[in-house]
Amino acid sequence: MLYYYFGSKELLYVAVLEAMYADYAKKESELDLSGLQPREAMATLARSIWAHFWDNPEWLGLINNENLHQGRYLKTSQKLSETISPVVDVVRSILERGADARQFRRGIDPLDFYVTLVGMGYYIASNRFTINAFTGRDYAHWADRKKICEMHLEILDAYLRSTM
Repeated sequence: MLYYYFGSKELLYVAVLEAMYADYAKKESELDLSGLQPREAMATLARSIWAHFWDNPEWLGLINNENLHQGRYLKTSQKLSETISPVVDVVRSILERGADARQFRRGIDPLDFYVTLVGMGYYIASNRFTINAFTGRDYAHWADRKKICEMHLEILDAYLRSTM
């Protein structure tokens, strides 16, 4: 039945990755951020993304596996670019509102900012075991996770407000 519905194991794997990314993008793009001030909207989006990593360890496993394959299977996806666009559009909208309200500087690339925001949360969640092994700090504990989240938000906010 696998070959009937998907054609191959590889195409099933791509379908799983596409569905995973689509669910993630849908969740993030459905956040109601329009009523929040830009700084709070960006912080809410960041917290939501970072919580997703902690709440979905299987997601991290699939992403890590695909990175081991150097993105080979995702490159074959016909749906991936349409999946990420809504989330980047949310970031773009917040950045524009923030610039209009003089809370953020202008000229920030939405995709670069989004990738940075994701990377901050992804690293801590996906590397929590090795971080714990060499530092003794367990970011799976809520207090440590909250502390690093707040530091990341301060770093992002400082970048958004800087006049570089």
